[in-house]
Amino acid sequence: MATQAQPAQQFRSAPIAHEALRAHIAEHPEDALRHPHPWDTSRSDIYVENRWQPIFAEMRAAGPVHYIPESPYGPYWSVVSHKAIQHTEALPELFSSSWEHGGITILNPMSDETLAAEGRERFELPMFIAMDRPKHTGQRRTVAPAFTPAEMKRLEHDVRTRTGQLLDRLPHGETFDWVSEVSIPLTTGMLAILFGFPWEDRHLLTFWSDWAGDTEIATVRALDDQRMDILREMGAYFGQLWVERMQAEPTPDLISMMIHSEAMNQMDPQEFMGNLVLLIVGGNDTTRNTMSGIVHELDRFPDQRALFESDAATIPNAVQECIRYQTPLKHMRRTCTQDTELFGQNIAAGDKVLLWYNSANRDEDVFENADALDITRENARRHLSFGYGIHRCVGARLAELQLRVLMEEMHARRMRVSVAGEVERVRANFVEGFRRLEVEITRF
Repeated sequence: MATQAQPAQQFRSAPIAHEALRAHIAEHPEDALRHPHPWDTSRSDIYVENRWQPIFAEMRAAGPVHYIPESPYGPYWSVVSHKAIQHTEALPELFSSSWEHGGITILNPMSDETLAAEGRERFELPMFIAMDRPKHTGQRRTVAPAFTPAEMKRLEHDVRTRTGQLLDRLPHGETFDWVSEVSIPLTTGMLAILFGFPWEDRHLLTFWSDWAGDTEIATVRALDDQRMDILREMGAYFGQLWVERMQAEPTPDLISMMIHSEAMNQMDPQEFMGNLVLLIVGGNDTTRNTMSGIVHELDRFPDQRALFESDAATIPNAVQECIRYQTPLKHMRRTCTQDTELFGQNIAAGDKVLLWYNSANRDEDVFENADALDITRENARRHLSFGYGIHRCVGARLAELQLRVLMEEMHARRMRVSVAGEVERVRANFVEGFRRLEVEITRF
């Protein structure tokens, strides 16, 4: 849809989120987080260095639920087994997702006293994943029609065409960054289509996603004003699109769906921004990083790459196994609403409860030889990468479609992608993925 919305000048000069964080830590090393507890898996160093697996394995061997008394985010409970996470997710009234209780990440909202002392106003971004029933139900139902099987069938031709065209432009026999050349363009383009977003400005969706979804940068108070300004300008841009869609006939894009829904057409600006952040981060970071993870994992497990290359029929299950292995979101947070017992542990009302999906997906009681990639794994679909229960990812089918098509189009071109240089992982306790993945393409 044509639009008069124009990006703010700030977007053209503002740093990328992870570059801003890196620069701040370089200037203020005292702000680097310290983690005295050996089982505090909120620390980002274990993820950027890819050494988190033994820590969770030790925790699972000791029990499904553990209390972490001290961390930069305060005390919390870690739920680390597949069974315990499903059990907790199945009790949404007891273990709340609501932003009013703390939301879905380990981050702590600033206290009223701290806000007053710093002369700040509270800046909340309510979103339906961070709501409890019944409000969650109505808002989720509004966007769910965009992700039905029928919609996936309608979108598949476009997804396949764009994927094929991009793969055909890639260089062979030379090193390039798969993240910037493949994973980001494919997912950003898909988001632009879902929102009916101006195609020439689609790069802004990636920019906003990085600033909104980076839990590490959200802990750096010195970057608060810049982050909030960027999110507000995102809201202003989408606000213009909202006004335009109000004056037009309903269309299948997500903004139009919100406008023409009783559950969402009266959202205040903060709630509108919150749901945009949810849909942008959920649709961008997760699929983007799994697209990179597929390449990295097949390179690490050459026997599995050989299976993939020899038989395209392995692809649907390979997608599920790669999603299990990659686990694009490491955790979700819940807040206990009343005193209860969880697998022998006494959880108090108000306690923060962290559900570690990356640990559940490596649970040896569910997945045999869980630290290995096995694209023929019979129960790969039991992964918890999309969550479980009422908050299971609404866009799961779209993610699966994009990943399946990518693997099918790579196979059709007999494209072998090998890691050939730098591998830089995301420094974060929330999103799992790659900043940079240097590869080289050959044919099999």
